[in-house]
Amino acid sequence: MDKLIKANLYRSESISISGKLVERYNKCLLKLGFTKTKLKKFTIDGLGWSPEIAEEKGEKFYLNNGEANTHAIIITPKQKGLPVYNPFHSFDAELMKAVFKKHEKTINDITRDSAICIDFDQKIDVFYEPLDVLRYKDIVIKFHLIDNLNKAKKEQLKLIETFNYENNFIDEKVHQQLLASAKKYGDLRTRNLTLEDIVFTTESFYTKAFGGIYLLRDLAIPVLIFEDEEAYKEAINDTTYDVLMYHISHSEMIEKLISYNVIELELEEENTKKRYQRIQKFIFSSYLKETRHPIKEILQDGILFKSYLNKMDISSRKKIMSLERFLDKKKVSKNIEPKEIIEEEIYIALHKPHSSLKPNDQDLIWSLLVNIAPKDVLFLYWYDKEQFYESFKNYDDSLQDWIIETILSGF
Repeated sequence: MDKLIKANLYRSESISISGKLVERYNKCLLKLGFTKTKLKKFTIDGLGWSPEIAEEKGEKFYLNNGEANTHAIIITPKQKGLPVYNPFHSFDAELMKAVFKKHEKTINDITRDSAICIDFDQKIDVFYEPLDVLRYKDIVIKFHLIDNLNKAKKEQLKLIETFNYENNFIDEKVHQQLLASAKKYGDLRTRNLTLEDIVFTTESFYTKAFGGIYLLRDLAIPVLIFEDEEAYKEAINDTTYDVLMYHISHSEMIEKLISYNVIELELEEENTKKRYQRIQKFIFSSYLKETRHPIKEILQDGILFKSYLNKMDISSRKKIMSLERFLDKKKVSKNIEPKEIIEEEIYIALHKPHSSLKPNDQDLIWSLLVNIAPKDVLFLYWYDKEQFYESFKNYDDSLQDWIIETILSGF
């Protein structure tokens, strides 16, 4: 990952946590029912999730109490607007945006000397079966302060009221109680420590529960797309709900999503775009074995690209150039079908979210498409960073250089 770190492409917007903040973070972990970290320094993202702690605990989603109960930690106002690098749900970043939009001032005040534990309550204590995800609707965002600071404020105000009553101002016992409270918590009288619950309504989304499920709600009939085959097999035997269900590998799913105006395909337009060039070059790189030139150079130099392409067997050449071949044949025969000529992984990768979808839904569908066919390295980096990081480690050294350059240039 050193190359990605050097290029500021690996969790580059994380915040470093050390000193007193570690103590507060640990208090949050304990309050949420988890164990402390032994680390003295680590980084966090917008959700308060730390890759170093995840590694230490051997648990990617260490802020979850089971798949149905997810949490967040706010340790500093600097978390506002930060990416969520390892979301459990596709809407996790939106949840944090809602938190800072409503409570930014209060968060700034509280995190001067405290921290905030967040519970995302969707009224489901435990998941029992895959179709439980259909019960996701309204999520109530609840806030809890470490050291019960809001309770301490009430007690401090009550002490002040006692102090001001009649002749209590001369009572040394009341003096000592007030001083002890002020020493421990500071002057809480004017502090705003109230964080009202926020209700967040979900629409279509992705969750990593049950091995990964996409729920597309805003259709004639809801569609569930499963990444895990066992979860899919269990779900199709459940007749409780009227839904369509697919495993992510099902080819017929693509046609169904087209018919529902969820995705679309415009091959002639895509042929002229940089996205197709990225997809074609990445697929081409998988055919390059024992080359005399660095892969990066072959992908960037038109002459070398053609040279290596023409040295391949005819079957491989047909696959790599299948879109061009289809468009040429279509000029002669209008009835020819794309899937008859175009290589399947290219065909799927060239689909895009339907233009009628809302921005958040478009992001969700991009995430689905790069998951089905992870052939566009730029979009994979944008929409599924964790999968991108895992894949990147296994690439040829020179291919890694091309990928980094491609992402940085937005090509």
